[in-house]
Amino acid sequence: MAFAALAAGVSGLQAFTDGVGVIADNITNVNTIGYKETRSTFSTLVTETSSSSSYSPGGVRASTQTLVSRQGLLQPTTSPTDLAIDGAGFFAVRLGDSEDTSAETLFTRAGSFTENSEGFLQNTAGLTLLGFPVDPTGDITTTTNLDDLVPININNLNAFGQATSELGVRVNLQASVPVNPAYTLGAGPNFVPSGELAAGTVQADFETNVQIFDSLGGSHTVVLAATRTGPNQFAYEYYFDDPTELDAGIHGPNGLIGGGVLNFNTDGTIDLPNSTFNDILTGAPVSLPDGNLTFRYSATDSLRADGDINFDFGTDGQADGFTQFDQPSTLISSVADGAAFDSVNGVSIGSNGDVTALFRNGLSLTVFRIPLVTFPNPEGLTRRQGNAFGISDISGDAVPQTEQQGGAGAITSNALENSTVDLANEFAQLITVQRAFSASTRIITTSDEILQELTNI
Repeated sequence: MAFAALAAGVSGLQAFTDGVGVIADNITNVNTIGYKETRSTFSTLVTETSSSSSYSPGGVRASTQTLVSRQGLLQPTTSPTDLAIDGAGFFAVRLGDSEDTSAETLFTRAGSFTENSEGFLQNTAGLTLLGFPVDPTGDITTTTNLDDLVPININNLNAFGQATSELGVRVNLQASVPVNPAYTLGAGPNFVPSGELAAGTVQADFETNVQIFDSLGGSHTVVLAATRTGPNQFAYEYYFDDPTELDAGIHGPNGLIGGGVLNFNTDGTIDLPNSTFNDILTGAPVSLPDGNLTFRYSATDSLRADGDINFDFGTDGQADGFTQFDQPSTLISSVADGAAFDSVNGVSIGSNGDVTALFRNGLSLTVFRIPLVTFPNPEGLTRRQGNAFGISDISGDAVPQTEQQGGAGAITSNALENSTVDLANEFAQLITVQRAFSASTRIITTSDEILQELTNI
């Protein structure tokens, strides 16, 4: 019996030593961003006997549980790349700045991210933040596949260019200007533009410039010119201000890229079914109200992708695009996407995880989306170095989510999540465990005295 009591005392020493270690870890991480408190729990070790008249002590065993799901207080900061999660979810991270998808993906709530020398967003543990990139169409497609996540790098966006793909104008063409008999309407029902406005052989009644960008971020000027060719009818042409920027073998010496005839209703609104739009590159009519106009840059410059721009002519029977009122011809407004984004001057991160690059020339562009990764059982995650967690059989599969979808919380920028450690409670627990440890030593001392007496008999 004395030997059994001695063993029970030893188990107490081991268990309460583990308990002190857990408390020590909590106390030393009281100021660690995103740290989750770990608790010690104790269970009995029972050595069952067949006799009810005797008792065989077993001892105690310690186990630990990290309270992964506990929400920490959010503390405001001054850095836009400091991120906190309000609710469930984790940031997906990878050690270092490796873009190798075979590297293990870890998960953390330590959102103290800063830009390193290479432009990657890393936290204080050297873990690189992962996100979904913008696809070639400018959209961000989120998936449930962790392999689709890439390290977020801001430096790669310096001198970044985006080609113009959408262009819309609001233009009024004066109804009372004289018909221009010098302009030659193209043959056939589609009224293919003659190119006389682009060539300058016929004077336009209206002319305006719009700026577009190519795939390398280069800026170009496209001219919209129109002249009255009949009652409620204007011929128009789109052409480059500098025709040498185009392939002269296709677009001719005048830089013409498209045009046609605009017909108007008697109330001044556009009559789209009877208006035409033609693409010089393809030689085919383009559908209205939206029509893609294609053109090819200089044949000697193969680095730039061919232009492909959707032109918006407005709504049929409405005054939201081209109109013909008896007021001076004027450009009311124009809207075009695409830009040369210059150098990155900073970033901002929205609550939905969208990472927007802010450029020195005042433009902005959404370039990544940070998902929040959820788990069926987050308490089953395994602890890893750097205040991170890894997937286990108990945690279930990782599921990347967007803001407040599938149980995920929301991302708060300019904030960090504090440690969930309650320092006062830890000190109280430390006293309790220390007393229990001391009591276990008395068990060993007393058992030793009993054994000493036995050996003296």
